[in-house]
Amino acid sequence: MAVVDLPLSFHQGIYHTLEAAVARATGPLGLVIIFVYSFLIAFVLPLPSEVVLATPLRLGLPYAVEIAIIMVVSGTGKACGSVLAFALGHQAKQSGPVIGLLRRSRFDVVAWSERRTVELARKYGYIGLAMALSVPFFPDTLSIYAFSVLEEDYLKFAAATFVGSVGRLLVTVALLGGAAAIV
Repeated sequence: MAVVDLPLSFHQGIYHTLEAAVARATGPLGLVIIFVYSFLIAFVLPLPSEVVLATPLRLGLPYAVEIAIIMVVSGTGKACGSVLAFALGHQAKQSGPVIGLLRRSRFDVVAWSERRTVELARKYGYIGLAMALSVPFFPDTLSIYAFSVLEEDYLKFAAATFVGSVGRLLVTVALLGGAAAIV
């Protein structure tokens, strides 16, 4: 079976469509969209998770409550997606060709992750994963895979991903709130 190499514009179109769906999602269906988006960015999409904060849920609840619900749903989606990434990472760890392919790629993913993300994992364990995922505006798919290769406990991995994801959204809200206060 031949692998079809899709043009970059196709991938960008999918990314834009997903981000637009999140930005327009309302009501309970909006929560489902946030969950699915967060699930996908945990293991396959290099997209920013902060987009979920722009979702106009319109559930009739105070704004702070809706933001809290968005954070919990997004964190849960990312934690579930990270479990899939965890399983895929463990399979890749067993595959010499996968690591070889990553090393030969244009962007040396393995070398980069060994210098940055893996260093956090070795030094701080699951707390390191949560810290790495708390950094706003950085696609965290790579961090999740890097940690999945090193760690062994699915439940602790998912919990750290949840904490880091919610932490990231809290940091983003604090940064945006501080920026709004300055303006």
